[in-house]
Amino acid sequence: MSQLQFHDLAVSREMQRAIGDLGYVSATEIQAQAIPAIMEGKDLIGQAQTGTGKTAAFGIPLVEGIERGNRDTQSIVLCPTRELAVQVCDELRKLARYRRDIRIIPIFGGVSIEKQRMELRRGAHIVVGTPGRFIDQIERGSINLDTVKTVVLDEADEMLNMGFIDDIELILKSCNESRRMLLFSATMPDRILSLAKRYMGKFNMVQIAKQEITNVNIEQSYFEVPDRDKFDALCRVLDVEEDFYGIIFCNTKAEVVEIANHLNDKGYST
Repeated sequence: MSQLQFHDLAVSREMQRAIGDLGYVSATEIQAQAIPAIMEGKDLIGQAQTGTGKTAAFGIPLVEGIERGNRDTQSIVLCPTRELAVQVCDELRKLARYRRDIRIIPIFGGVSIEKQRMELRRGAHIVVGTPGRFIDQIERGSINLDTVKTVVLDEADEMLNMGFIDDIELILKSCNESRRMLLFSATMPDRILSLAKRYMGKFNMVQIAKQEITNVNIEQSYFEVPDRDKFDALCRVLDVEEDFYGIIFCNTKAEVVEIANHLNDKGYST
């Protein structure tokens, strides 16, 4: 089967310009299978690992589907973490760059709920956020989900692992019954399929075989270290590796700041 080219998509001129700005040429496998199905209005479950272009797979149809002249909230995207919510929101805004009539906002914990409430009151066509903050705003009457046409669950397996199932179900029940649902997940446990059967109609299933996406010239190794010893172990690695240049990933923003400060205090340029 020939690979789908983005310039062949039946999308608006504004979307084609935005896609061109992002440098997209050939669609990934998840994009090639998911985008046409979503643009046809179908419910969909997409299974693909991180880094395969899932955000554009649902983002392009989501932005294209926003009704011009309608100020209602038309789509929501649920994400497991604030970091992913910000990332997804940024990607959607890039896709909507030339649709000045579209407003997209993120909502998540850790920042002023009142400020986000004011943003919601101004109106948003697409709202991206974490389940807990959605519940907060629903309870305050800040967001009306009756007008939502599409609900996206991004990294659904992670949200279930983090205990968001009750929040997700409450959000889905707050939406109108005619809404469609797009569910994306790296894995497909029974809980995901059970959720789909309860809240989705007839859906398409797109499953992309897991592939090795690490470059062949990268050597991987790992060390099992108690939490209390992790920083000292990190410093040893930095000292042993000559001319070390790298990226350190952390779980939280606070941890990023703490480790960066400690490394700088020890003389590492961080």
